[in-house]
Amino acid sequence: MLELAGIIILGILAQWVAWKLKIPAILPLILIGLLVGPIAAEYLSENGSKWIEPIWNGEKGLFPGEGLFYFVSLAISIILFEGGLTLKISEINNVGPVITKLITLGSVVTFFLGAISAHYLFDLGWNLSLLFASLIIVTGPTVISPILRNIPLKKDVAAVLKWEGILIDPIGALVAVLVFEFISVGGEGGFTQTVLTEFFKIVLFGTSLGFIFARALIFFVNRKFVPHYLLNVVSLSIVLLVFVLSDLLAHESGLLAVVVMGMVIANSKLKSFDELLYFKESLTVLLISILFILLAANMNMSELELIFNWKTIVLFALVVFVVRPLGVFISTHNSTLKLNEKLFISWVGPRGIVAAGIASLFGTKLMKQGIEGAQYITPLVFIIVLGTVLLNATTARMFAKMIGVFLKKSEAIVFVGASHSARLIAKFLIDNNRRVILLDSNKDYVNDAKEMGIEAFNIDIYNDNIDSNVELNDVGYLIAMTGSDVINKYALERFSSIFGEMGAYRLATSREVTSKKPENSDTLFTQNDDFINLTETIRDYPKINELKVTSSKDFQEKVAVITKHDKAIPLFLKSNSQIKILAEVEDQDIKENDVIVYVGEEVA
Repeated sequence: MLELAGIIILGILAQWVAWKLKIPAILPLILIGLLVGPIAAEYLSENGSKWIEPIWNGEKGLFPGEGLFYFVSLAISIILFEGGLTLKISEINNVGPVITKLITLGSVVTFFLGAISAHYLFDLGWNLSLLFASLIIVTGPTVISPILRNIPLKKDVAAVLKWEGILIDPIGALVAVLVFEFISVGGEGGFTQTVLTEFFKIVLFGTSLGFIFARALIFFVNRKFVPHYLLNVVSLSIVLLVFVLSDLLAHESGLLAVVVMGMVIANSKLKSFDELLYFKESLTVLLISILFILLAANMNMSELELIFNWKTIVLFALVVFVVRPLGVFISTHNSTLKLNEKLFISWVGPRGIVAAGIASLFGTKLMKQGIEGAQYITPLVFIIVLGTVLLNATTARMFAKMIGVFLKKSEAIVFVGASHSARLIAKFLIDNNRRVILLDSNKDYVNDAKEMGIEAFNIDIYNDNIDSNVELNDVGYLIAMTGSDVINKYALERFSSIFGEMGAYRLATSREVTSKKPENSDTLFTQNDDFINLTETIRDYPKINELKVTSSKDFQEKVAVITKHDKAIPLFLKSNSQIKILAEVEDQDIKENDVIVYVGEEVA
């Protein structure tokens, strides 16, 4: 009991430390696992035992026998399902082909070059070398997201890394399963009929069961056959059912099935989807915390000593500086990505929980079968996992600045509120080359925005964890435009430090309009324009106009004229195709032929 409670406590503590230091949680988690496991046994315990012993003599401990590996498999299935829930097809309109090539061509490059490196450096047989290479194909979404969250990047670059990290997990696992099956059946000369059959069974059962059960869950939830309070636990049980059933029909096909299930749900109209996603995110954090500590603690110092040599350094360098860049550049050939963006994607390739979990599972099984060299698999993969995460966590931001993919000015705008007024203004900004994202809890507003070609998300800002979305890391402006003064103020209080780096603004409150006294300097447009005035103006004159100015004085005079007009509201200054919020405009910013952008009746 003490060990189990200790794992959970230490895991959550590591997550907090990672949040505080803005690093991937995998770093403190693995270090804690090594400390309470092999390091404690070798240097700290008087009797040479680990402080946390996942398996003891194969039969005792927290998870005797095969218990640890069953737990690892089930936990990874939930983690990958949660990852699948974040995959929206609309996010990859521009970079879909790049992602496809990365998870296919990129995987092939990593598979063969990784195998060649391991074979000639550690004298591993080709079977084990290919197994090692299959395990390092994956780039973990749980470690990429925290890295990207702290770096303002173009949406396309962030989307490529996020989607690759999630989609490549089941692909790497699938390849690892095929190689493992090949080793287990004793193949020596190439792919046998058994392995080829397994491949088709895995793809067939994984995709079909994932799709069927996803559609079934959507049907039952939307028809309200599942009560609201049981939604999360029912969906969790179905995920586990799909994973186990798929695995029974085709060994190790469960990982593919749960990712497919998550993707289908993410791109459907499932009621209470946001609540389901939030629950799975919380559960995933707990499972990752437990898994990394368990897997690191399960290693022995003798395994680590096997790789304390120069060969490991050379292998790591080849994986990071040769294999990964080659795979990326081949996959992104003739794409719209620029050279510096390809370099950054090449640099960011941390491995995560799937690599570590499956390596521990297969490595131990092969050692029990007496396969020569199997003892290298787990520690080699762990060093790649730990090394790539440490390297990327400490250098990704600096490297982004060095090669010029770091956005010096985050120009994208988040609107809290997707009313008709917000949609009209957002559409104008998009037409003038500004990225705009609308957030609203009203699904009809969100659907209307999407039909206009505007990025929009059905989000409750009181409940949803929107600050973890890596596709929003190029946002620099926050504009609160809902009909509630309370929500507008709350949005600025909660998110201005995250999304309002360049500026955070809200509509004037009704009290500010009547009293003619602004309560703060964050008022959007003018202090005369609250939600009611804006809505009524746009209802009567749903048109955005432009008025040329010749000087700073002319600008001030025309803004005053528009402001005094009953049915016109000044919005922005447009200068050389650049849009500036009026609250930011200073006298020296005004140039001849700049225009005032306003909404409402045309002003003479």
